[in-house]
Amino acid sequence: MKRENFMKSNIILPNINRRINGISIAILFVLCMMLAPLGVGQAAPIPPQSTGVKWHPGHYYTIQNWANDDPIYMAKVYKELKATPALRGMQMRFLWGWIEKSQGVYDFSIIDKHLAKLTAMNKRLVIQVQTKSFDDDWKLIPDYLKAPKYEGGAFKYSDYGPITSNDGSRYGHNIKLWNPNVRDRLIALYRALGKRYNSHPNVEGIGMIETAMGQAVKPLTTAQTDKWFDNLIIVQQRMRDFFPNTMTIQEINYPRDYLKQITTAMVKMGGALGCPDVYPDEPGLNFPGNQYTPQGAYRYFSQLSGVIPIAPTVEKVNYLNTRGDKKGHVPTVQELLVFARDDLKANYIFWQRVPPYVDKVLEVMSFNSQKNTPSGGLKSACPKAYPSCIWN
Repeated sequence: MKRENFMKSNIILPNINRRINGISIAILFVLCMMLAPLGVGQAAPIPPQSTGVKWHPGHYYTIQNWANDDPIYMAKVYKELKATPALRGMQMRFLWGWIEKSQGVYDFSIIDKHLAKLTAMNKRLVIQVQTKSFDDDWKLIPDYLKAPKYEGGAFKYSDYGPITSNDGSRYGHNIKLWNPNVRDRLIALYRALGKRYNSHPNVEGIGMIETAMGQAVKPLTTAQTDKWFDNLIIVQQRMRDFFPNTMTIQEINYPRDYLKQITTAMVKMGGALGCPDVYPDEPGLNFPGNQYTPQGAYRYFSQLSGVIPIAPTVEKVNYLNTRGDKKGHVPTVQELLVFARDDLKANYIFWQRVPPYVDKVLEVMSFNSQKNTPSGGLKSACPKAYPSCIWN
């Protein structure tokens, strides 16, 4: 996906106590697993009193939203997951408008279907709610959000700003998160998701899409942009409240002016940082910062390694070039892995399953460096921002 180029308060226990707590929770969880009568798609829930967070770092597939209901594609995905121990599960993307059919009426059937299959294989699911579309025709939001109280719910953006005839721009929509009513409806969605999935041991994480807003066709005011990011942080904080035992992810990339605010908040609440692209040579993402402009998103990953989870995604465009403007070179899968592992300090890597590149990803997953540890060679220590980690 092309991206814009312009652009504790938690108690932290000593390491020993945190590890003991994690072991105790793990033992309790195993006992629940032994005592609960399980069937396909069922699993012993996380005990209500648990303060630990599910922690299974490693390599995961990312499934594009168009493929969620493609039986041929998904049959291949499950076959590959079963045959590849280094792949611990998958991240699936769902448009807000697909999940909420009408106000407060949610359809989680597609999530339940795939979660049942993953649970039966002892694999894990990461959910991403997409609140930004990359195609003008996607049903991004529920229809009720188009009402005046929500200001229409979403704004139109293009790759290149204002529309001109036949300019070759790609258009999409992003939600009007500066509107408090839109914010509150998004919070309600995460409340419903948390009630249903937080205690499920095979739901590894839930997240929000990139911070890059898109270049609005009708330019946004500074007040709208400021409020958009203020409300994003509020949504993330509420998500952590609804998912106390589950990793909550915010993808960051642009605009750089707001990244310090976001990352500071994510550390305080114990959230995770993701990134929608792994571009080893992208100047804007790698920018070191100076007295005139803030540092790029990638700098925060290495600086916060070990404090909060780091979970970047390798997208289709990343297999094609090391830079978004295509002025780099075509990387190998191993090169992308090394950059995400060693430079970004990733705990999780989400690999978009793209047919032309899937064989190369699976080949790298078969190497001993990925097979010899559960985390596939990625950093696996429990983050300091977590009270404890649930490993089993």
